[in-house]
Amino acid sequence: MTALSSPQERITAAVLVIGDEILSGRTKDQNIGAIADHLTALGIDLKEVRVVSDDEVAIIAALNALRGAYSYVFTTGGIGPTHDDITADAVAKAFGVPIEVNAEARALMQAALDKRGLEMTVSRLRMARIPVGAALVRNEVSVAPGFTIGNVIVMAGVPSIMRSMLADATRTLKRGPRVLSAMVDVMHPEGEIAELFRAHAGNFPDIAMGSYPQVSESGSYWTQLVLRCTDQVRLDVAAAQLRAMLAERRLTVR
Repeated sequence: MTALSSPQERITAAVLVIGDEILSGRTKDQNIGAIADHLTALGIDLKEVRVVSDDEVAIIAALNALRGAYSYVFTTGGIGPTHDDITADAVAKAFGVPIEVNAEARALMQAALDKRGLEMTVSRLRMARIPVGAALVRNEVSVAPGFTIGNVIVMAGVPSIMRSMLADATRTLKRGPRVLSAMVDVMHPEGEIAELFRAHAGNFPDIAMGSYPQVSESGSYWTQLVLRCTDQVRLDVAAAQLRAMLAERRLTVR
C-alpha cells in the first residue's frame, strides 16, 4: 500500500550509479532519466545523482552520505554474477549486517532456471546473496531480484531490468505532491530576457524557474523557460504573467 506524506512533507531521493563501465564511457547511462521521470510522477523530488566506480570504499562512503541526506536512495549497477559485482556486499557493510544467500531469492531463481533447463551455478547463486534484513525487489525480466534495506533501494544496471525493479520498489514508498510544470518558448537568446526573467522569479519565490538555451536547425538561438511548483492555480498565474511581460516587451513567444 502506498504511503502518503503530509501536505508539507517533501519526499526526496538520490540516485547512486555504480560501475567502472559508466565512468569509462563504455556504457552510456540510460537509467537516470527513467528514474527521474518515474519519481517526478510520484511526487518524489530527485535532488542528487552520483556516479562511483566499482570500489567498495567509494560505494560505502557515497551510500552513507546519501542515505542520511534524502528520504530514499536508489542504486543501479553491480548486482550481477561476476567478481566485480560488489554492490550487495558494499551495501551490507554500509548497514553493518551480514550478507548471505536468501532462500526466497534462491527459490525464485531456481524455478526460472528449471523452466529454461539451466543449472544453478556458483556465479548465478551470487545474485541470490542479499543483506540480512533486506526485502526483495521483484524483477519480471530476468527474475534475479534487487532488494531494499532501510531507505535504500538496490537495482540492476540493465535498463529493462532496472525499470521492472523500479516499478515494484516504488509501489509502497511515501509520495509527496506532484510537481507540475509550465513551459514558455521565447524566440530570443537568454541574454535578451535574463533581467526580465530574474525579476519575474523574484515575484514568485515559491515557484522554481529555469532558463534553457536552445539552437534551432537554422542556427538561431531561442530560450525555453520552465516554471515548476505543486499548485496548479499558482503555476497558471505565474505563467500568464510571464507571457504578458514578454508580450509587453514585444518579445516573440511560441
